[in-house]
Amino acid sequence: MDERIYTVPLRKVYWTGNRLRRAKRAMRELQKFVDRHMKPEFLVIQPEVNEKIWSRGMQKPPRRIRIRATKNDEDLVRVYLAEG
Repeated sequence: MDERIYTVPLRKVYWTGNRLRRAKRAMRELQKFVDRHMKPEFLVIQPEVNEKIWSRGMQKPPRRIRIRATKNDEDLVRVYLAEG
């Protein structure tokens, strides 16, 4: 089992496209980041991460988010919020 902690920059979502869909783009950006760094076969983002991104509404997601990604033997990656 492999476990890593990342700080994912989401500032790119503030400057591309419509401001009304920023949180949705932030979720896609998070998925692309984890795909690039962990190369999973399957990816599961926990609801707590989704709630953190959507906590300030659709127009103002956080600029960065700290996550903990764990990868098991079947190449399943789960993304959690990092403590602290």
